[in-house]
Amino acid sequence: MPAMDNAAVIRVAGLGKSYETAAGLFPALKGVDLEVRPGEFIAIMGPSGSGKSTFMNLLGCLDTPTVGDYFLAGKNVAQMDRDALALLRNRTLGFVFQGFNLLPRMSLQDNVALPLVYAGVDRETRRERARALLAKVGLGQYAESLPNRISGGQQQRVAIARALVNRPRLILADEPTGNLDSHTSEEIMRLFEALNDEGITIVLVTHEPDIAAHCKRQVRFLDGQIVSDRLTGEGGA
Repeated sequence: MPAMDNAAVIRVAGLGKSYETAAGLFPALKGVDLEVRPGEFIAIMGPSGSGKSTFMNLLGCLDTPTVGDYFLAGKNVAQMDRDALALLRNRTLGFVFQGFNLLPRMSLQDNVALPLVYAGVDRETRRERARALLAKVGLGQYAESLPNRISGGQQQRVAIARALVNRPRLILADEPTGNLDSHTSEEIMRLFEALNDEGITIVLVTHEPDIAAHCKRQVRFLDGQIVSDRLTGEGGA
């Protein structure tokens, strides 16, 4: 397992999450310890029910842990009020989901710019930044188009541009190739690799080994715990 680093973008210690079920309390996550350092490209892997999705929801501050500590960009998430947490998420995290989550009646440019609206950025700056990012992901010519006029792979590129618009330190991607064919999946992963080469930290959930092979580190979950954590590819064997 890679050595720890005090400058971690993410640090979790003893992180656990339990849910009430008809059969009683179910521990979906059990005492997880993990650090993610700046510039890493990590695959979170494991079968259905292993805890990987629960873990990503906690990292994205979409859910709260039952026990343990979570430090995001050096700040203890548990000690932050709702407004402070929303601001930290908006400035630190970019999200990419399996389902793209584009608003169908908004242009691609406006979809990409949407996080900037919540951040209070002026309209002209929003337009300029959105157009620049659409160009970055190879879709500059479609800025005024609606999502239904482009392919699924192109829609995921738009979603990645949207995740980048607030210039986050970290991208969380939950099964980002799950709705795409194998060729398009490879294109999306090459885009993630290029972004990582620019220094963006990426944590990606996948159950597909060929997708995980693009990442530099693989963390495998089973029964709510980390069972392996190893460097791959450029990082080593």
